[in-house]
Amino acid sequence: MSNDDSLIMVVSAPSGTGKTSICRSLLQEIPTLKFSVSYTTREPRKGELEGRDYHFVTAAVFQEKIRAGEFAEWAENYGHLYGTSRVVIEETRRQGGDILLDVEPRGARAIKESYPEGVFVFVLPPDLEELHKRLWKRGDGDEEMRRRRFLKAEDEIKEVFWYDYVVVNDRLEEAIARVKAIYLAEKCRRERQMVIISTFLAKRPSL
Repeated sequence: MSNDDSLIMVVSAPSGTGKTSICRSLLQEIPTLKFSVSYTTREPRKGELEGRDYHFVTAAVFQEKIRAGEFAEWAENYGHLYGTSRVVIEETRRQGGDILLDVEPRGARAIKESYPEGVFVFVLPPDLEELHKRLWKRGDGDEEMRRRRFLKAEDEIKEVFWYDYVVVNDRLEEAIARVKAIYLAEKCRRERQMVIISTFLAKRPSL
């Protein structure tokens, strides 16, 4: 299978929108879809697992990977570094596989520059009031930290206009179904079916 058949799907959303739940469900429903596990220098949170949620590395290891050009994108958030492995993307594409990336808008822009053929999906909360409630309910950090997260989320939402698709997560099951529908529709695009089309036409019976 050629690289033209593979699909890079990038999902972005502000914190508290349910992006992680959507991505995990999509991976369960589509076992052939590979997930690009990001690298980070922060400590694991409760319930997070190495290799599933993130690759947790030291700042020194992260900087070495930057120097080696191993990241398709990387950024600093609240004093911690996060990066997407270019090696994993390229290896998946070489094998003709599909890959799912959970990346914030800044990183998604960088990936779009390198992989303009990717499919970019932005997940929105039902409204800003609901997002505010979700962030405060999570209780991450003190009052000031939660306020900063909300303001950052507002800025990230302004990036929605350059994404290919927008999914509102008002009901999680429906949001998962919409993202899955986007994936399936993109897999059926004519340019990703050229091998099948060529094979089909080559098998013309004798008349």
